[in-house]
Amino acid sequence: MILFLLICAVLLAIALAFILPPLWQSATTALATDELGRKAANVAVYQDQISELTSDLNNSIISAEQYKEDREALERRLLEDVSPAEDPVKSSTMIPARPLLYGVALGLPVLAIALYFAIGNPRALSAASMPPSPGEMAAAPTGPAGPMMNGQPTQQQIEANVAALAKRLEQNPGDVQGWIMLARSYTSMEKFTDASAAFAKATALKTDDAGLWADYAFALAMTNDRKLEGQPVELVNKALKLDPENPKALQLAGSAAFEAKNYKQAIEYWQRLLQKTSPDTEMGQALTERIAEARTLSGSAK
Repeated sequence: MILFLLICAVLLAIALAFILPPLWQSATTALATDELGRKAANVAVYQDQISELTSDLNNSIISAEQYKEDREALERRLLEDVSPAEDPVKSSTMIPARPLLYGVALGLPVLAIALYFAIGNPRALSAASMPPSPGEMAAAPTGPAGPMMNGQPTQQQIEANVAALAKRLEQNPGDVQGWIMLARSYTSMEKFTDASAAFAKATALKTDDAGLWADYAFALAMTNDRKLEGQPVELVNKALKLDPENPKALQLAGSAAFEAKNYKQAIEYWQRLLQKTSPDTEMGQALTERIAEARTLSGSAK
């Protein structure tokens, strides 16, 4: 009987020697995959922000200097978020060290034998030579494997990443660039209420940025049934006071005047913006049409 137990212990140890390395590798791979997924989601958020900045530059909504400043800030944060971090396998407390795993594996047979002699039934060993009945056989799990990543972050991952940025800002409320990025992320996701709250934080920290006040006014107007009357107009006026030629502020000021049926003033704002915009661009064509509409409504069409 002792010989039989020793043989079982040796066989169990050999089986574990084959099983444990793949399990270790699978855990390592899973952690690495999660880290790659997080970084991919980060990159997607930053790419979206840079695309929005480029579109604003092409449509003369922001100046080249503002574009350069905002892009450099985005790139700095991108480098911080995707820079190599501590090895996730080494930093994880969920996966023990490899020597410990092998120690446990080798100790299991010894522990099993000790427990068997303490509380087991040696006579039951005679049943070991009998083949199991069909009802006693257990099938190994053969469930489907988890979904493979296609290299592109999902919308859920992007939203989770934005939520993580918001959580991080709770611990570091003085990070003005973080608030700007969060506000613009919410704007691109059309979460204008959240965007307005983030812009409020950003403008409280950075009070001299006309483009930032204009962005805040736009987000607030979207929460106000797309109307600029009230606080959005106040924010636009604050932006124009800081920079009378800010493209986005001029655009919004013209729209606000048009809403108030002050067509003459709307034409004035839009013509100032049109002088800075190529007529071949989408923005230039839209301004031309709005100016013509305002002239018609004011009775001064030519």
